[in-house]
Amino acid sequence: MTDIRFGTDGWRALIAEDFTFENVARCSLGLCAYLKEAGTADRGLVVGYDTRFLSPEFAETVAAVCSGQGIKVFLATKSAPTPVLSYNVLHHQAGGAAIITASHNPGQWNGFKFKPEYAGSATQEITDRLEEAIARSATAIPHSGAEGRESGLIVDLDPDPPYLERIASLVDLDAIKAAGLDLVVDAMYGAGGGYLPAILTGDKTTVRELHGSRNPAFPGMEQPEPIAHNLTEISSLIAKDGASVGIALDGDADRVGLIDEQGRFVTTLDTFSMLAQYLLEQKQQRGALVKGVTSSIALNKLGEAYGVDVHEMRVGFKNIGPKMTEVDALMAGEESGGFAFRGHIPERDGILSGLYFLEYMATTGDSPTQLLQRLIDKVGLHSYHRRDIGFRASDRERILQKLNDPNLTEIAGVKILDSDTIDGRRLHVDDGWLAVRFSGTEPLLRIYAEAATPEMVNRLLDGAMEYLGV
Repeated sequence: MTDIRFGTDGWRALIAEDFTFENVARCSLGLCAYLKEAGTADRGLVVGYDTRFLSPEFAETVAAVCSGQGIKVFLATKSAPTPVLSYNVLHHQAGGAAIITASHNPGQWNGFKFKPEYAGSATQEITDRLEEAIARSATAIPHSGAEGRESGLIVDLDPDPPYLERIASLVDLDAIKAAGLDLVVDAMYGAGGGYLPAILTGDKTTVRELHGSRNPAFPGMEQPEPIAHNLTEISSLIAKDGASVGIALDGDADRVGLIDEQGRFVTTLDTFSMLAQYLLEQKQQRGALVKGVTSSIALNKLGEAYGVDVHEMRVGFKNIGPKMTEVDALMAGEESGGFAFRGHIPERDGILSGLYFLEYMATTGDSPTQLLQRLIDKVGLHSYHRRDIGFRASDRERILQKLNDPNLTEIAGVKILDSDTIDGRRLHVDDGWLAVRFSGTEPLLRIYAEAATPEMVNRLLDGAMEYLGV
C-alpha cells in the first residue's frame, strides 16, 4: 500500500505509479475523516483541478468519495488556478479545498493539495493528522459521482466570479488598462491560461499570451516552473519584438516569473523585493514581511529602512502562511516566486502578484529595469542563483553529515561568519549567504546563493558542490 505523505505543499507522485485512482480515493476518504474530526465537514468542500493528464477525472473521484461520505462538494466546472479555488473556500465559507495539481512538477506528476477553512496551505499539524487519517483509509471507493449529483451533494462551481471581484477590489485595474502597456504572458500550458488577457482587455494595454491552452506534456519546457531556463521562448520574443514586460505563471498559477523589457529574466528574489518596496514606498502601507529563509536579504534591509519587522521561516507556505496570519503581515513570500498579500488569502497568488507589478509600472511610468534600479538605489546590488541537483537516496546521510560539520569555517575560500538551521543549513558570508536543503516536493538537493556580484554567487555555488561531492 502506497505511503501517502504531504510535503511542503501537498502529496505529489508519478501518475500511474503511485498517483492512481485508488490512491486518490484513499486520500479523499482520509480527508473526509479529517474534516469530520475537525468539525468542518458540514461546511462542504471545494474541489478543483489543473490542466494535467487526468486531473478532471481525479477530481471527479474526489467528489464521488466525499459525497459518498455525506460531504457537500462544490466541484469546479473547469480547470482553475490554485489561488482562485482557494479564495472560493472563503467565499463559500467551506471547510476547505481539495485541488488536484502538481503545481510546477514535470508533466508525468500529479498531486493532491488540501487548503483548510482559512484558504491557505495546510500546516504541519494538519498534514500530520491528515496522513494518519489516510493511513487508516484502505478501502477503495467506486469512482462514480452520479449518486452525489442526484442527491444534491455535488454541485457545479464556476470559481472565477468571486475571485475576479476580489482582485478588482485590490488592484487598480483601470490604471493598468489605461497605461498602454504591451504585456506578454506565458501561461506555461497551465491553469492560469486566459486569466490575465480576460482581466486586462478593454483599453490601451495589450496582452499577448503564449501557451494558454491545455497540453499536459508541457512541450518545450522541462517543467511548468517560471524560471529562466523554462522561459526561453517568451524571453526571445520580447528581446526580438519588444514589449513592456513579460509575466509567466506556473502550472497552477500560484507562482510568478517576470521578464523585463529587454527579455531578461528577473530573479524571484528581486521580484519579491520590488513588490515589497512598492507596497511600502509607493502605496505607503505598513506591516511585517514574512520570508522563506532562501529569500533575499534585501527584504531585511527594506524592513530596516521602513521600520517594519521581517520574519524568516522554513521554506513552504505551510510554514510561512500561518506566520503571515499571526502577525497580519503586509506581504509574505518565498524564493520559488510565490507571494501572498494582506487583504486576500494567506496563500501564494501568481496572478495577483503579476497585477501588482503591472500596477507598479502603471502608476510610476517606469519600466522593469527602472523599478529594479529603484530597489538597488535603496538596498544595494544583490545577485542570486539556485542549482537543483539530483542525488542518490544513499547519499543523503553523507550530505547531511558534511553540511553539519562543526569544523566548516569557509567555502571556496570565503569565510563563514555564522550559520543557522531554520531549513537545511544556511551559511552567512559578507553581504550574502549560501543555503543547502533537500526539496520537500521533488527528489532534489537545492543549493542557493546570494551575494553582491554574479561572480561571487557562482564561486559559492561551485564551492558548495565541490565540498558536498555532488
